[in-house]
Parts: sequence; C-alpha cells; structure tokens
Amino acid sequence: MTAFRSLSVAMVKGFLRDRMTLFFVFLFPLMFLVVFGLLLGDSGSDKTKIAAVGEGPVLSALEQTGALELEEYGDEATARQKVNDGDLPAAVVVDGDRVDVWFAASDQVAAGTVIGIVSGAVDKMNLGAASVPPRFTLEAKPVEDASLKPIQYLTPGILSWAISISGVFGAALTMVSWRKKQVLRRIRLAPVSATTVLSSRVLVSVGTALAQGVVFVAVATLPVFGLQLTGQWYLALPLLVLGTTAFFAIGMLVGAFCKTEEAASGAANIIILPMAFLSGTFFPVENAPAWLQTVSNVFPLRHMNDGMLDVLVRGKGLESLLLPSAVLIAFTLVVGTIATRLFRWED
Repeated sequence: MTAFRSLSVAMVKGFLRDRMTLFFVFLFPLMFLVVFGLLLGDSGSDKTKIAAVGEGPVLSALEQTGALELEEYGDEATARQKVNDGDLPAAVVVDGDRVDVWFAASDQVAAGTVIGIVSGAVDKMNLGAASVPPRFTLEAKPVEDASLKPIQYLTPGILSWAISISGVFGAALTMVSWRKKQVLRRIRLAPVSATTVLSSRVLVSVGTALAQGVVFVAVATLPVFGLQLTGQWYLALPLLVLGTTAFFAIGMLVGAFCKTEEAASGAANIIILPMAFLSGTFFPVENAPAWLQTVSNVFPLRHMNDGMLDVLVRGKGLESLLLPSAVLIAFTLVVGTIATRLFRWED
C-alpha cells in the first residue's frame, strides 16, 4: 500500500510539473468548447428523416420537396417521444387544418431546416387558396425546455473527447518515456509489482478525468454559455471512469508498440482525431452514410458521447448507461488484454 501511495503521488507531481501535458489535457480541448460554444451558439445534402402523424396535402407536399423523409406514426405521443429521445430531429403533426411541428433543440440545424420547409409548404398552400382566408395554420414548438442552449449539446461530446486525449496520450507517452529512461527497468527490479504500477497510473488518469469534468462543467455553466444540468446528471461520473479506463487501454497498446515519444504522439493522434469526427464529437453523424454510422458504433468514443448526452441533456436515467457501459467495459478488457500481452519492460 505504501508503494502504491508513493507511486501515485510521484505520478501526480510529475503530471503537474509538465506544462505541455497540462495544456493538452485541459486548455486544448477547453478551447474547442469555448470556440464551438460561441460560434454555434445561435446556429446551418441528405434527406432529413422526421416523424409524421396524420394525412393530407401538407404531408404530400413535404414528401415532394425531396428534402424530407417522412416516417409515419399512428399517434402524436409516440412521434413526440421519438423526437424527445433524440432519434429524430422533428415531428410534423397534421390534425385537420392545423399543422404542428415538434422539434429537438439538440439539433438546431436540422430543426431549422424542417421548420423552414414546412412553413414554405403551408404558405404555398395558403397562397394557392387565392382570395379565401388562409386554410392551414402552423405552430412550431420545442419538445425540450425553451431555456436550453446549444452548449448543453456541445459539452458532453467535447468533454468525452478530452477524456480520450488524456487517457490515450497519458498512458502512451508515460510508458514510452519510462521505458527510454529505464524507469520501468528499475521498477521491475524493485519490490513493486506491475499491478501496483498500473493501478497507480490508472488512479492518476481517473483523477485527471474527474478534474476535467469539473473544469468543463464550471466553464460551461458561466452566464456567457448557460449550461443547465438536467435529470440525473451525476450518472456521468461512472461514464467518466469507464471511458478513462477504455482510453487508457488504448494508450497502453500504443505505448507497447512505439519506441519514441514522437511516434507515440503521432500514433495517438491517428487514433483519436478520426475517432472524434466519426463519433459525433463536433458534428452529428445521423446524416452520414449508413456504413459510416455502422463504423462509428465500433468506437468507444461514440458510445461515451451518446451516454453523456443522455444523462446530461436528455434527462434519462440509469437504463441509458447500460449499453455505453457494456461497450466501454468490453473494449477495456479486450484492448487491455492485448496491451498486456505486448507489454515490454525494456526496448
């Protein structure tokens, strides 16, 4: 226990003394949160799939636009639930001459597109009625609280990405550096088990991830952004821990292959950057080709993003963590086992 505590303290001190590491772990991803939060704060191809309830000329006109794909539902409650769950960006409900559009504030670009198309179709029909009073009325309503802001949908994805950077780079660069400086060799000769060394490094990574979560939430809740935590937001904590271990395993695997810090940094970037874009960190992947969405489901970051979004924004409960947690645990076990087999104490 004494060796474990001493190693953990030494690792934390080394981490805090490395200004470059602190920059890439905290400030670098935080810059993306600030930039995207400001640029997309008031935010705009393929067909947009929406829910449709009812029948009549309005829905027929929407299908003929070629921009929308209508998915029919038998009742308004089911259609609204699909939007509320984030499965569809909007729902159009036609009841006689009344047209309601329920949209998701989590996807303002798609919602704005749908509202614009529906509004155009309704206006065209009203104008076609010549001198008679307008026949159709349109009302657009968000399914969420109107006070929600885009920062609530940027924070989960960018925070997950920051965790991935910290886990992969931290593990990979530490392993390569310690191997080059023969720190691992000295640890191997010392009366300290490999499990103790690994546990200490994982503990530091988990602590860093929790600190990142606190910093991100603190910045996002500033008045200029206005993040509002909803539902059981504290369920994001186990996701932070599981995500950290998954990306730590990737970092161990990278560190097992690479012999220099430059090679480890390059390999980590090759893994993390494409994964970030394909996992919906910066932009939604719902409109991507079907095969690309299938590929994104392989990445642990995609499932961490989805889980964080569900508990921080959509107000979902423990059940929303089942799939993301299972994927992250399985990924950790598989990749961690491979990394252990390839582990080298010395070059």
